[in-house]
Amino acid sequence: MGAELGRRSLLRGGLLLATGAAAGAAGGVAGGAALASSLGSSMPDGGAPGSAGSVAPGGAPGSAATVASGGLGASTAAVPAAGRQPGVATPPGAHAVYRAFLLREGTTAAKLRGWLALLGDDIERLMSGRPVLGDVEPELGEAPASLTITVALGRGAVTRAGVEAPAWLAPLPAYKIDKLEERWGEADVLLQLTCDDPLTLAHADRVLQRESAPFATVAWVQEGFRYARGARPDGTTMRNLFGQVDGTTNPVPGSEEFEGVVYRSGAGPFGDGSTSLVLRRISMDLDLWDEVDRSAREDAVGRTLKDGAPITGGVEKDEVDLAAEKGGWPVVADFAHVRRARPAAAGEKIYRRGFNYNNPGASGADRAGLLFVSFQADPVKQFHPIQARLAELDMMNEWTTPVGSCVFWVPPASARTAAEGGFPGDVLFA
Repeated sequence: MGAELGRRSLLRGGLLLATGAAAGAAGGVAGGAALASSLGSSMPDGGAPGSAGSVAPGGAPGSAATVASGGLGASTAAVPAAGRQPGVATPPGAHAVYRAFLLREGTTAAKLRGWLALLGDDIERLMSGRPVLGDVEPELGEAPASLTITVALGRGAVTRAGVEAPAWLAPLPAYKIDKLEERWGEADVLLQLTCDDPLTLAHADRVLQRESAPFATVAWVQEGFRYARGARPDGTTMRNLFGQVDGTTNPVPGSEEFEGVVYRSGAGPFGDGSTSLVLRRISMDLDLWDEVDRSAREDAVGRTLKDGAPITGGVEKDEVDLAAEKGGWPVVADFAHVRRARPAAAGEKIYRRGFNYNNPGASGADRAGLLFVSFQADPVKQFHPIQARLAELDMMNEWTTPVGSCVFWVPPASARTAAEGGFPGDVLFA
């Protein structure tokens, strides 16, 4: 009871109801005194295949398990010992929201710690279908529908915490194909939410935005979607709005390759269990694409539209035969996407986890496209070489334009539950 009273004494609806010290006295969440010391005495001014996972009581976000397919009551497994936040290896939900924040000027390191602790407790509750304390619409979150929520931090947040950011946590190099818009640029904190039910997703997003208002302003919001759960067999590769099978060549979560490609290693906050997230907003010219015949579309990619199989023959998961020729000419042209994206050296691999976006009432770059999301241990060594080759000659550049780009660090999951004072990013404050 004391923990609940302490929790209620914090923040609801963006209003300060009591100081962190009072919350500690009431036995508030995250160990009461620990959270009180994080918040200080004042606030800033104003404002996929898988099986059903169980939720460890009070478990911190982080999962080596998979989430259920189809059941709206399915919760995401919280396994602190795995050292992994959800939303990376877990199967993507049908819907996604990426909400980025800029820290308010008055958000000190102590208050940043308090905000992350607050988010950590909310995330545990939302993913398990339990209401956050003080929620006035708890019924909206009763069916978690494989909801995953991932906390990622930009260079600004790491610096604000008083820690030197690694060199790779910075904007990507400029590419000649880019027409980047500032409104989709770098930010301090990113929340990635994916879910099979848009109502559950909207509720979770609203709760977290409300909790965050005293600490940060919203920089941008990007929404995306994949196949609806149940529309295709589990494990079916998504299609983008060009009709292409998108993401065939991808490390398999849980495999040794996946671990090496995605997760960092070593000591310190940017080591074991952490990864990087690259988000590129790519506008797709659907009208111009409509003018291209089917064979030309397939040549541009190097895969068939029917099932994503290589145009050199076989089925979707077969290797593309880049040496194949027909009449003395390469079957897969130099400009084909599969040739340009193929790793040219060891270590040039990433894990893709993108979503489509579509805004029927918009025009131009806002109309439709792809939220290209990738996870990798080091974006400079792994993502940049691939993107540089694509920018140089990829035929798909005729119909696509990157308009947004940002890089974030995804901290490991805490080894402690929220009740024990753990939260995503607590390694920065150790």
